[in-house]
Amino acid sequence: MSGGTAVRPTWNRAASRVATERLTFLGSQGSRILRLYHLYRVAIGLVLVLLISSDLHNDLMRMINPAAFHYGAWLYLILNTLIAVLLQSPKRELPVLALALLDVTLLSTLFYFAGGTPSGIGNLLIVAVAIANILLHGRIGFFIAAVAATGLIYVTFYLSYSDTNASRQYVQAAALGTLCFAAALLVQGLTRRLQASESLARQRAEEVANLEALNAQILQRMRTGILVLDTQERVLLANQGALELLGQQAMTGEPLAPRCPELIKGLQLWRDNPTLRPRNFKATPNGATLQPSFATLQHGEKQDTLVFLEDISQIAQKAQQLKLASLGRLTASIAHEIRNPLGAISHAAQLLQESEVLDAADLRLTQIIQDHSRRMNLVIENVLQLSRRRQAEPQLLDLKYWVHRFASEFRSSLPPTHSVHVETRGSSLQTRMDPNQLIQVLTNLVQNGLRYSGQTHGQAQVWLQVFRDQASDLPVLEVLDDGPGVPPEQLQNIFEPFFTTENKGTGLGLYISRELCESNQARLDYRERDEGGSCFRIVFAHPRKLS
Repeated sequence: MSGGTAVRPTWNRAASRVATERLTFLGSQGSRILRLYHLYRVAIGLVLVLLISSDLHNDLMRMINPAAFHYGAWLYLILNTLIAVLLQSPKRELPVLALALLDVTLLSTLFYFAGGTPSGIGNLLIVAVAIANILLHGRIGFFIAAVAATGLIYVTFYLSYSDTNASRQYVQAAALGTLCFAAALLVQGLTRRLQASESLARQRAEEVANLEALNAQILQRMRTGILVLDTQERVLLANQGALELLGQQAMTGEPLAPRCPELIKGLQLWRDNPTLRPRNFKATPNGATLQPSFATLQHGEKQDTLVFLEDISQIAQKAQQLKLASLGRLTASIAHEIRNPLGAISHAAQLLQESEVLDAADLRLTQIIQDHSRRMNLVIENVLQLSRRRQAEPQLLDLKYWVHRFASEFRSSLPPTHSVHVETRGSSLQTRMDPNQLIQVLTNLVQNGLRYSGQTHGQAQVWLQVFRDQASDLPVLEVLDDGPGVPPEQLQNIFEPFFTTENKGTGLGLYISRELCESNQARLDYRERDEGGSCFRIVFAHPRKLS
């Protein structure tokens, strides 16, 4: 019993799968064949009605019951017309099976009334069996053929009782029955091949569609910008990376020259001499530095151009980091060799400055020696900090409370002409960051802001604003001043190491500040203020997203 119980569900699942495949085939192509079958039967009905209306059936057929054939022809036409209207796309095989049996039964009846095989209606039965086997597969299709063959033999046998000439029709009836089975066998074989071909084509089409979707997704996710240009330099394809690097929203189908003339110049130089390396360019004043490369894309006789855009600012940044790491290791090894004589020079200058025999000019020279000694020592300290920077140790910080405490401690060492203001918005503003590194970053930013604010105002002021960004839901800290701001031509260089506009600056403050922020998964950027001055924004990580 257990074995039978296990086999029966398996057989049911197999039968259900076969039925599902049949219905799937009927839904894809069988519906069109069914419509043609409807049209064919209606056309046969019309022909039969025209025959009986024009009295041509008397010359073409030896009928044993003309009146019954007359009514049968009209019934065949009316029934098939109604079925063609009502049965459009059945979702099960049973209606199609009933239709095939009805068609075979009606044709067999007309075959009897028309006098048997001489009428030629038996050929219509073969066509009906063939079409039924397109829609109904396997044993069901052979069942229709068996019903048709049985009908032909039975009708011929029945006719032989009323008409002695009908006894000569057994051979023709048997041949027609055999042809019914042959038609069923042939059509089912062709249908299986067609189904296999269709299934293979569908599978290949799905694989191609999946590969195309995968390639499209890869192209869109690539950081490298990719453009495809035709011979008129119109954009045929542009991935998301290219749009972001070029600062565009959409470019497909539009000429490239108005959008990026620098890229067109590089393309023309490459066409003149493909061995030359294209020049770097910036698509927008504040955009990244891009390195283009070109390749020919051949499609038969059509020749397009493939353009790759690389953001070399990140490569330059990595190279700069490697350079600074090497510099840090070098300076760490020779720091004591430099600082010892530097300390001796500074100490000697200090002792010399205390001498009573020096005049004002000599005292000024000793002051210059001390100033430059301190500056050299500061450069060495900053460079050593790059190589000795410890790993960040993030802690959960309440930015509102922490910034107020930092500002209070920072104000205690400020002169009366300097002031720091704090503005906070929102309730809970928490993040995770190393507090010591955050103190170092804010101290550098606030000191820079006070210095530049004092250049244009008698009272130097800096504002610390803490709030939550509505778009990203991340805590933000902005350091604002009312100074002259950063000139547009220097915006791309302010975070580069050793870049400074001050005679006494080292150019490492902002670079180290950004590096410290990134080591805590925060981001330090510069933003211009509409009312003038500078704004340095720190976007912190969410406290739950920083491990």
